[in-house]
Amino acid sequence: MLWFSVWTVLVLATLAGAFFLGRRLWRSGTALARELGHAAEVAEQLAARVDELQAAAAALRPDTGPTLFADPAQMYDRYAELRVAAAGRRVARSDRREATRRSWRAYWR
Repeated sequence: MLWFSVWTVLVLATLAGAFFLGRRLWRSGTALARELGHAAEVAEQLAARVDELQAAAAALRPDTGPTLFADPAQMYDRYAELRVAAAGRRVARSDRREATRRSWRAYWR
């Protein structure tokens, strides 16, 4: 009779443990499904934003296609614009470098 009681307690304890384990797995699975749904929504928003930014970048990017039959006057004007922009960047870079040199000279004196 003692072995019957021991085995009964063991089986009932195993069933209770299996119940709690199954309940935890079910709750974890449903939480995972909820998070995957949320992640899918965020990925969809991200994809839409990436498409929007790529379209905006394409609109800003100048045409660099072949210009064999393009109007030379327009090409010269564009080249002059680019040279002016490059000169402005060159001056800004020179100013930044000079400011850095001054700050380092003050630091090392």
